[in-house]
Amino acid sequence: MRVIATAGHVDHGKSSLVQALTGTNPDRLAEEQRRGLTIDLGFAHTELANNEGISFVDVPGHVRFLRNMLAGVGGVDGCLFVVAATEGWKPQSEEHLRILELVGLRHGLVALTKVDLVDDEWRDLQVLDVRERLAGTFLAQAPIVAVSSVAGTGLDVLKDGLANLVATTSSATDRGRPRLWIDRVFAAKGSGTVVTGTLTGGSLTADDQLLAGGHAVRVRAIQSHGERQSEIAPGNRVALNLAGVDHTQLQRGDAVVRGEQWRPTTRFDARLTVLPSLTHSVSRRGAYFAYIGSGEFAVRLRILGPDAIASGGSGLVRLHITSASPLPVLPGDRFVLRESGRDETVGGGEVLDVAPKLPASKAKPDRLVDRVIDEHGWLTTDDLEALTGERREATVGSWVASPTRVAEIERSVRARVSAAGEMGLDIAALDARERAVLSELSKRDGIELRDGRARRAASRDAIAEHPFRAALLAGGFAPPDATGIDRAQLSELLRRQLVIERDGVYFHPDTVAAAARVAAALLGAQPQGFTISQFREALGNTRKHALPLAAELDATGVTRRRDDLRIAGPKLPT
Repeated sequence: MRVIATAGHVDHGKSSLVQALTGTNPDRLAEEQRRGLTIDLGFAHTELANNEGISFVDVPGHVRFLRNMLAGVGGVDGCLFVVAATEGWKPQSEEHLRILELVGLRHGLVALTKVDLVDDEWRDLQVLDVRERLAGTFLAQAPIVAVSSVAGTGLDVLKDGLANLVATTSSATDRGRPRLWIDRVFAAKGSGTVVTGTLTGGSLTADDQLLAGGHAVRVRAIQSHGERQSEIAPGNRVALNLAGVDHTQLQRGDAVVRGEQWRPTTRFDARLTVLPSLTHSVSRRGAYFAYIGSGEFAVRLRILGPDAIASGGSGLVRLHITSASPLPVLPGDRFVLRESGRDETVGGGEVLDVAPKLPASKAKPDRLVDRVIDEHGWLTTDDLEALTGERREATVGSWVASPTRVAEIERSVRARVSAAGEMGLDIAALDARERAVLSELSKRDGIELRDGRARRAASRDAIAEHPFRAALLAGGFAPPDATGIDRAQLSELLRRQLVIERDGVYFHPDTVAAAARVAAALLGAQPQGFTISQFREALGNTRKHALPLAAELDATGVTRRRDDLRIAGPKLPT
């Protein structure tokens, strides 16, 4: 299915032509039908002789409804540009053509309508004039088909032209990143909230969990041209029945997306091309509206570099959206800029950076992914894809970083490991990026990771060989205290369970194991239990050390305390 937008001056027969081609009147509002004037977007579809389907988005031609026209031309595959033979080229014809170019459209054909109302000579003059007006534009070589919606003249030729347009226009690419800019939202009786739009970027399926205008929603059902679908591919007109949001919470210009794939923004850098027809330069002064997707958004404009951009020129700008929540935009997205004070289309262009890091005075945005990586320093692979649309292999861990940034952290981590000496560097003291770099260094740089610490591989394990352990082992059931032991070293000994502490007394693990065997021998002789005095006598020490040892055995399940006795626990040695 291809999506085609109509374009052209008011009352040049766009809606009548769509009705003649499809059998559907795209003017769905009662006021439109009463006045014979398209006010809002209309929709219709048909199937061509080659079995290809076309969806028409019929846009208003009147200047007062230009914002509605702009809402309908985003995400379409081509255009049907309409000029009436009775009136010829008009101001809105020119503005619509320039807008279509600004949004990046590259395919279309032209219908010269109402030819039944003029003679052949006048028709031929209008064809020549339209061809001259189209020179240098994307429609310069497009067929111009003379038609009459009333008499049926040229409709078959126009359908053949549409079939050729479809055949020569590539279908929408499924990048696995769906986005639907909402152009209509309403409540359907018995169904709830329904939104419509042109799906781009990826497919959607029923029961998908998405974000719509920032609200978490579930796709209850999908329709395309009145037919229910379980899955819908990009490049189609789509109606989504959404659960989880009321229709009053959504509006035209909101987008439906997979939340994890986007980093919505209210600020982006772009290249702005100013229309040659503009009679003045463009500066930051003015009340501007940007048209992105299907929405109109008040923006503040900042020129990057010079103070202004001359008519017909282009330059780098930063746009701050002031009238909406963050938008899911991506480098390569197109926009149109209008100035409300003068009520004129200023120009348009292409989004370059959706998350600018540098201040406006230093920013030099472009579409290069390496620039984004360099300016952000470190990005996860998911963040990079969300910001640029490009997925890259991770440089370190799950991060993508420039070689310069990686080298900086490598130097820092090496220095910290060296400074930690034999005791090693506590890995928990590093941030996520440093830990990722350390993991890579351990594979190739002679750094050993053990027991939560990093040390040079050639270093002995100073903690495991700490003299305090030897002193505890030599002291047996009456060990020395920890006077004079470095607190950090003592904490590491305890964390690694190389030393056991109970009630302020420190024991070697072998000593605790030996005490468990003593307890087992006592219980073997008197199963009913033993007292602390009996335990102390068997150990040959004092209550100062016997009580903490007994408490440790209780805590580890070797024994259990019952009143003044210790009885067998589940972990008593056999």
